[in-house]
Amino acid sequence: MTKKSISKGIIKDIVIVAVGVLVIWIGLQIAFGTQNPFYVVASGSMIPVLEVYDVLIVQGHEPFEEIEVGDIIVFNRPSDHNRVIVHRVASILDDDPRTIRTKGDANPASIPGTDFPITEKEYIGKVAYTLPQVGYITQLLKPPINYVIIAIVIGIMVVKQMTKRKKEKETTFTDTANTDDSNTIEELSDIDKIEEDSEYSEPVEKSKEIEEKEESTEIKSDTSNESEEKKD
Repeated sequence: MTKKSISKGIIKDIVIVAVGVLVIWIGLQIAFGTQNPFYVVASGSMIPVLEVYDVLIVQGHEPFEEIEVGDIIVFNRPSDHNRVIVHRVASILDDDPRTIRTKGDANPASIPGTDFPITEKEYIGKVAYTLPQVGYITQLLKPPINYVIIAIVIGIMVVKQMTKRKKEKETTFTDTANTDDSNTIEELSDIDKIEEDSEYSEPVEKSKEIEEKEESTEIKSDTSNESEEKKD
């Protein structure tokens, strides 16, 4: 029973954590209007503005039509869409349909097929916030480090459940009637020494006196009867 209860407790904790993470992630997607609001800078093409391992928070609600020269945007590489690029808008090539050209701040020129042509189809969002060097955490979470962290979290959950069960077992009901406490035994032994309540003891004494008087009266009446019989 104990093992089953511990496993149920662990499963419950894991479900709570998973649901919490899912709710937070969906909330962020809705708030920033993109499937992935976070991106990690993987190259030095935007140095010194963006460093490698900086985390970018991308605003997908920013309309592509309102993007201006100088904005830093995140987009899929137009040549094959198999890579995400973070570069600055260098110029507007066309307005119908809107087409832009980008360039990395550290690059000497724009790269065809990477920096242009960028249309709304490739556009993901505009960089809204930067978290410097937070991306190092993602490197730590690569295998096997991420598995070690998961094992530690599960271990903490197991210890938590075992400690909880142990405390529940140690919490027992104490019956004072069966206690071995010497003070309690002394109190119980003094019950016979409690003084009689005068309110109830006086009537008892009076009743004894009445009974004694009645007995004496009966004796007197008996002696008087005997004396009368002798006279006769």
